[in-house]
Amino acid sequence: MTRIPLRPLARILAARQTGENPDEIERDNLAARHEAGRDGLRERAEGRLLALGLVFLVAFLTVGVKMAVLATSDPAEPKAAASGTQIVASRADITDRNGRILATNLSTHSVYAQPQHLVSPDVAARELARIFPSLDEERLYRQFTGPRKFLWIKRRISPEQQDAVQDIGEPGLLFGPREMRLYPNGRLAAHVLGGASFGREGVSAAELVGVAGIEKALDDELRDPGRGDVPLILSLDLTVQAAVEHVLEGGMRVLNAKGATAVLMDARNGEILSLVSLPDFDPNDRPSHAAAGKPSDNPLFNRAAQGVYELGSTFKAFAAAQGLDEQLVARETLIDTRGPLRWGRHAINDFRNYGPTLSVEDVIVKSSNIGTARIAMMIGEERQKEFLERLGLFSPVPLELVEARTARPLVPRNWSEIHTITVSYGHGISVSPLHLAAAYASILNGGMKVVPTLVKGAEPAGERVVSAETSRHMREILRLVVTRGTARQADVAGYHVAGKTGTADKPRARGGYHDDKVIATFAGVFPANDPRYALVVVLDEPVETSGPDPRRTAGWTAVPVAAEIIRRAAPVLGLAPDIESSGRQGVTLVQF
Repeated sequence: MTRIPLRPLARILAARQTGENPDEIERDNLAARHEAGRDGLRERAEGRLLALGLVFLVAFLTVGVKMAVLATSDPAEPKAAASGTQIVASRADITDRNGRILATNLSTHSVYAQPQHLVSPDVAARELARIFPSLDEERLYRQFTGPRKFLWIKRRISPEQQDAVQDIGEPGLLFGPREMRLYPNGRLAAHVLGGASFGREGVSAAELVGVAGIEKALDDELRDPGRGDVPLILSLDLTVQAAVEHVLEGGMRVLNAKGATAVLMDARNGEILSLVSLPDFDPNDRPSHAAAGKPSDNPLFNRAAQGVYELGSTFKAFAAAQGLDEQLVARETLIDTRGPLRWGRHAINDFRNYGPTLSVEDVIVKSSNIGTARIAMMIGEERQKEFLERLGLFSPVPLELVEARTARPLVPRNWSEIHTITVSYGHGISVSPLHLAAAYASILNGGMKVVPTLVKGAEPAGERVVSAETSRHMREILRLVVTRGTARQADVAGYHVAGKTGTADKPRARGGYHDDKVIATFAGVFPANDPRYALVVVLDEPVETSGPDPRRTAGWTAVPVAAEIIRRAAPVLGLAPDIESSGRQGVTLVQF
């Protein structure tokens, strides 16, 4: 900026010549300079006010747009994404279908140390080792006298242990509030619930996260703060679950089996009333890792959902159902059962000689491998595969258990006619007991496919897998299996059970099959005339030793266990026995 002199020499000289006062020139110039300064300050102030107004305008527009977006969007619970956010420790309860608690939270405390505030580290170490025998006194003392400023002692303690720690009187021993997951029924439904443990932890809170079972599969739903006090309601019936576990455990012990599993399912909508896998565990004290050895021998292994087995002659029902449904055979059609049936170097035989022919009905009742194989050969490879796939036997069961998602059936890679033959009687294909229960429910409930679920409120499935007529025929045939076939011990008075046995040799780890180790299975429904429930019982390496020779077949092992389960569970499920008149005069039996 050019600065104008207050007394310019040229004007002063000119003013003296004309007689003007030079001081007037200086005053005029000074006034002009002040006016220019005021104009500059005014312009700068106006610019600053304009900039500030624009800032406020942008801010108000931003807030307005955000409010409009929030007003037009669906409400949702905010989720903290940054580290160091508040830990949400709440977790919804889990109940059975009748509202009885299966899993809940219990307020407790953790104990931790701030070594720099300990008055007597040696006394603290000694007393803590006395209160918690799993702690080592010498190690604690080294940690207390080391450089650490914080040390977890126990992440979960009882009220009695808290009182004992308080009695030590150390200011460096502090407590933090906790909520632990409690399973008040202990081992009951352990493989369904799975278990929960601590995730992120702080001194004032710790989040509970699912580590297995439905606790892990539905972890986000259980941890959702928006649930409030609304529990997760399972399809399980606690009383039925207890009865099934009690019977299965007794059967496993009496029959010297190394493992057992049972699935009891609503045959109309797939809701699971009971799912048991033995041996089991207590989710309140869940093992932190799997033990050495075969995974299937570990108590954490869910045999019903994770285990895939060759389930033997139970598969014969599928071949018969498909043959009837596609009108390739009728119940009275005679099937050639002369043996052995040869295919290349393979020879298929029956358990005993059933004569030259059997009707389709008797092929299933007597459990003929040869007869079933001939029906499967009529069906053919592609149609057999398509039918089994529609029954869900080629993919994992979409159940609310993380373990079920890993149970992929083992099927032949290159499906040839020999596989069509062997698969028809359950050899060369491995599925889980859950697969089998769902498939039996689907072909016997009227022909509508069901999908297993552990959450109450499932809708009946709508996809048809066989006709209603075929389903009726199969119920009648499988009822004959119970009344005069291989499952006679499953004929529970009053409940009209229909089902099929399966005894499959266990495969060896290096190929081939064991001669004295089997998987024994019973699969069926009840009541047979209008199936309400499907039941599958599987025993691993059972041996019945009451007679002179050991007996391993399902008719002597799995069937009696299944019958006792039905006898115990059916009344609890509200099924009144169908009492028939004995024909005695003067006596009238009334059905309530």
